[in-house]
Amino acid sequence: MKFSEMPYKRPDPEAVKAELREETARLRNAKSYGEARAVFLENNEKAKAVQTASSLVYIRQSIDTRDEFYNGEKEFWDDFFPELEEYEQEWLDAMLSSPFRKDFGDEFGDLMFVNAEIQRKTFSPEIIEDMQKENELTNEYDTLIASAQIPFEGGVYTLSQLAPFRTDADDSKRLAAWKADGKWYKEHQEQLDRIYDDLVKLRDGMGRKLGYGGYTELGYYRMERNCYTKEDIEKFRAAVIKYLVPVADSVMREQAKRLGKEYPLSFADAALEFRSGNPRPVGTPDDILQQGMKFYDSLSPETSEFFRTMLDEELLDVLSTEGKQAGGYQTELELYERPFIFANFNGTQGDVEVVTHEAGHAFAYWMNRKRVPTEYACPSSEACEVHSMSMEFFGWKNAEGFFGPDAEKFKYSHLSAALTFIPYGTMVDHFQHTVYEKPEMTPAERHGEWKRLMGIYMPWIRLDGDIPFYSEGEGWQRQLHIYDIPFYYIDYCLAQTVSLEFWAMIRKDPDDALKHYVAYTEQGGTRTFTELLRNAGLATPFDEECLKGVCEAAAAWLTEFDLAKIR
Repeated sequence: MKFSEMPYKRPDPEAVKAELREETARLRNAKSYGEARAVFLENNEKAKAVQTASSLVYIRQSIDTRDEFYNGEKEFWDDFFPELEEYEQEWLDAMLSSPFRKDFGDEFGDLMFVNAEIQRKTFSPEIIEDMQKENELTNEYDTLIASAQIPFEGGVYTLSQLAPFRTDADDSKRLAAWKADGKWYKEHQEQLDRIYDDLVKLRDGMGRKLGYGGYTELGYYRMERNCYTKEDIEKFRAAVIKYLVPVADSVMREQAKRLGKEYPLSFADAALEFRSGNPRPVGTPDDILQQGMKFYDSLSPETSEFFRTMLDEELLDVLSTEGKQAGGYQTELELYERPFIFANFNGTQGDVEVVTHEAGHAFAYWMNRKRVPTEYACPSSEACEVHSMSMEFFGWKNAEGFFGPDAEKFKYSHLSAALTFIPYGTMVDHFQHTVYEKPEMTPAERHGEWKRLMGIYMPWIRLDGDIPFYSEGEGWQRQLHIYDIPFYYIDYCLAQTVSLEFWAMIRKDPDDALKHYVAYTEQGGTRTFTELLRNAGLATPFDEECLKGVCEAAAAWLTEFDLAKIR
């Protein structure tokens, strides 16, 4: 069935609640494991239908945030899911206290119980209205960003459509694009500040209602951290500052020399990697997707079947259009056992990285789509980001097809960007920890903290008044994760570290690297992040030597790279 043919019908909320409560009672009253197992499997199937209906709304509303019908349906789900959580918690309590828990663990593994214990710490009926308000605020932010209409050089662009101009090789045009982008954010500064201030105070209150000192502990539980702690993240941040920031700084100093620019760089100049321009994919969006098919055909029979299904069944929406939500994501349609990819192609190398990154997520789900329980189809978020960020490096196999004459330029750019990204992503995490530790901070104080952290994590950026908004420490407001999914962003940094392990493996033996990738991916969500890594023969990013080693290997490759062959 094609995506456009998938029907949507709003479920009866009271019927869904009644069914879940009835299933919970049957589980509690089960006289044998066979009875309990039958209810468990029935619950698993019904949950697929609810999840799929919600995903259809989420996808279709993000494709066009002006669609009145799906806007209304999203509002329904934003209110309904917090209400449903109370009934989900009753189900979890019944599972955790079941006399057949050992039998379930023997057949399905114990991780679902570990995660259930964590999930139980994220909710109380007391915060239902707060959760609904949180959804309302994040939707307001997403809709605001999607609504942007920015005049530039005789045209009008969304933020995604303006992005190629922000990396234009012409210095004056590039700077003008950054100023136009920043001007739009400045014009909406009051609304952006108010939304985030409301979110921080709301989340802090939710944490306190649940008995925590604020939001941070609740945020970690919400992110399902099941094998590492806040202290582990703090150690990782320290290692990034110690080992990676100096390497990234050297990369950016070389960039300044190539461009003939003064160091530290302005925001606009940091966005241009080569005087001849950043690498651009060749051809139309359809050409890029066809090259994606060529890549996945060559990688393995499994990846070939997966990507051809994605194309045949309209499971990608990648054009940047008016009213479309910013960014990109992959989600699941569990009832149909299909992933879906959402993106905003804009003529930059990010278009190709969608075909590898988001498709890396989608392929991982594809491999595990029949798992029971359904939650085992996907691991925790940092583990999922390994699927995607590592697939980006496997994509080098088809660099010439994707980028034509810019293939070598892309490889250099991609690897150097991985090294400079981790400090940025770690800074996002550090910023959020500070914000939720001090929820009373004013908007101006938050901007000041971002500016301070930039001096630590991104010393290659010149914080002057050249580009309003960015130079004033307000650039964090364009990072939707900070508004929508607190504490997610460090997951990218942990995963990027592992992806650099894969990059080194690919350089040495591509076939062996793919075996490790499959060994990691085929475990789905049956293990914790660190267990998944260990089972696939990979080092953990919490090992300081791991980060140090991948930094040294990548830095050596960049230093030895013959830049003379780049036009």
